[in-house]
Amino acid sequence: MKKIPKNVVILGIVSFFNDLSSEMVYPIIPIFLTSVLKASVPIVGLVEGVAEATSSISKYVFGALADYFKTRKPFVSAGYFLTAFSKVIIGLAKSWHLVLLGRFLDRTGKGVRTAPRDSILLESTQPHNKGFIFGFHRALDSIGAVFGPILALVFLYLLKENMRWIFFIAFIPSIIGVLLLLLFVNEKKQTTKNKKKFIKINFKTLHPSLKLFLIASFIFSLGNSSDAFLILRAKNLGFSVLLTTLTYVVYNIFYTVFSTPAGSLADKIGAKKVFGIGLLAFALVYFFFGFIKNPVFLWILFPIYGIYIAFTDGVSKAYVAEFIKKEESGSYFGLHQTLLGVGAFIASIVGGIIWSAIHPDATFYYGSVMAILALLIFIFSRRFLSGLLMEKNQ
Repeated sequence: MKKIPKNVVILGIVSFFNDLSSEMVYPIIPIFLTSVLKASVPIVGLVEGVAEATSSISKYVFGALADYFKTRKPFVSAGYFLTAFSKVIIGLAKSWHLVLLGRFLDRTGKGVRTAPRDSILLESTQPHNKGFIFGFHRALDSIGAVFGPILALVFLYLLKENMRWIFFIAFIPSIIGVLLLLLFVNEKKQTTKNKKKFIKINFKTLHPSLKLFLIASFIFSLGNSSDAFLILRAKNLGFSVLLTTLTYVVYNIFYTVFSTPAGSLADKIGAKKVFGIGLLAFALVYFFFGFIKNPVFLWILFPIYGIYIAFTDGVSKAYVAEFIKKEESGSYFGLHQTLLGVGAFIASIVGGIIWSAIHPDATFYYGSVMAILALLIFIFSRRFLSGLLMEKNQ
């Protein structure tokens, strides 16, 4: 049994409570928007696109600030609190505009905390276990995502499908996570006497493998629209709110089960190979989300989608960590997440337009094509780099 540092365990539990809260509401937000507030599908795409873009742009900003001030915990704490408060805002919404504000606050919170939190996690790693540590954290996080939708279903039943109350109830586990963080996470003090300065990221001097990874990740993200479209697709194929939420639970179960093994596998065979497998899984899942007409196949596709997340989320952080120093990790983790978020914003806007203007199927075909393009760049860029290095050595 591998010894897991205290900060990693506590941050995992904090993420569990936060994700329990977030996943109580996330599967019902697109349904709440379209059924209760009568918003259109493009509006759902706009709300989710703005939310994800906000999250990711702020990830770089606050990651860089955490590196500058040489402290992480205050950013992590503030971020989790914003996410908790956002649930109340959405619960009060009478139109989609307030939902947009709530999602903006939620994703701003995620942006404030993510890179500094990953930096605290990185401080607890060794060269041989980066994949395992990040995978373990993602596993605890996703356990919350398993139970969150189940709790939402229970409360929907007890409250006669009054969705508003779910948002207010979801505030409780979220604020519990904030308190645990404040009380039990101890940040390592940085002893460096260097002056405060922002980490300058120069693309010209980036390691070629990291540079190409960032490019491939961005191209992939251009087709990786919000998971809200997967939920709407399940509804579109005839699933009830109950069945749609249950498929989302199954997805999170597979995400949870495979996250830590995927991280350990990345430590053994390399994060790049595991990430590539994840891209291929995404491409196949998105293609069949567009292709299928019988909703029974969703019980196969959602689990595979969970495996894709497990093979890419924590693994991508472990890969980035191979090329950076710990003291600059907030900036680089933030940069990576910012690129993904800008791409996700574009993907969600484009996905919503394609859904309405062409056909729901086309949204998923588009995502599949972008994933294949990113995978090809990933594969052939490695061969190109190998050839380039051989020429230099001759």
